Amino acid sequence: MEAENPLRRFQLSALLVIVALLYGTAGYMLIEGWNAVDALYMALTTIATVGFGEIYPLSTAGRIFTMTLILGGTGAILYTLGVFAETVAEGRFGTYRRQRRMQSEIASLRGHFIVCGYGRIGTQIVREFERQHVPYVVVEVNPEPLARLRREGRRVVEGDAASEEVLRSAGIERAKGLLAVVDSDERVVYITLSARALNPGLYITARASQPESQRRLELAGANRVVSPYRMAGRLMAQLALRPAVVDVIETMQHGESSIGIEEILVGATCAARGRTLREAGLLESGRARLLALRRSGGTLHVNPEEGLRIEDGDLVVAMGAESELTATAAILQ
Repeated sequence: MEAENPLRRFQLSALLVIVALLYGTAGYMLIEGWNAVDALYMALTTIATVGFGEIYPLSTAGRIFTMTLILGGTGAILYTLGVFAETVAEGRFGTYRRQRRMQSEIASLRGHFIVCGYGRIGTQIVREFERQHVPYVVVEVNPEPLARLRREGRRVVEGDAASEEVLRSAGIERAKGLLAVVDSDERVVYITLSARALNPGLYITARASQPESQRRLELAGANRVVSPYRMAGRLMAQLALRPAVVDVIETMQHGESSIGIEEILVGATCAARGRTLREAGLLESGRARLLALRRSGGTLHVNPEEGLRIEDGDLVVAMGAESELTATAAILQ
């Protein structure tokens, strides 16, 4: 949303000063018969209380009028100074500059992720994005998380994530994905509906606290629905049954090993489309190990055979060293 310009706070005070100047100018012209320049000069020096004195001797009526101008005009000036002091004390000019700079950064983002909600899950998602240098924007409406986000210097859009205006401010038309992790399943549904309407190709991951919410979120347009409690339960069970396997997978996922796991989307200009995995050279030495291939329609091929043909929209999951993953990505993109 558009940052509020602190100069707008001076609209009323500026109007009061202008009215006082017009009042003084018109009064001196009518009462004393002065020309417009002399009348405006006298009105301005009177309101500003600079003490230059009268440019012409004033009549009794003129002096009475001057007293009313001093009371009204000085009040307008003091009100303006009060608004200025309050604006400076609250740091509104600095806040406005930071908001404008952040809006400029968000406007320049392409292929980023929008994180709706900055609670415990949202905070962890942002930390992971920061660690992997993934561009993101957080959408938050609650005061406490907003204060944390600003204190941490993170990109944030203030507002309800179910609002189309707020999502547009976060650059949803240019975003790669959206993660709805607010603490209400009903709000997650509304966010998913709004996001899907604005960007039909967006990859939406939604949090579901209740099991019955999963079907609603899928109907609303979520690509994946995640239950934190279910995931935590599965992970704890795997840690109890196969702790070494979990440790190896987490080590690879978090970049703490020379071996990593990546997903590679077959590009629109990929020369390997229509060829088999062997014909494309994906099984040669120096290439990453292919763990799975998922078709655009959702069909999943685990440990794909060498005769499987590459199609447009395929997603390949590969494991290997950085050089091997890079070589494989070069073939598929």
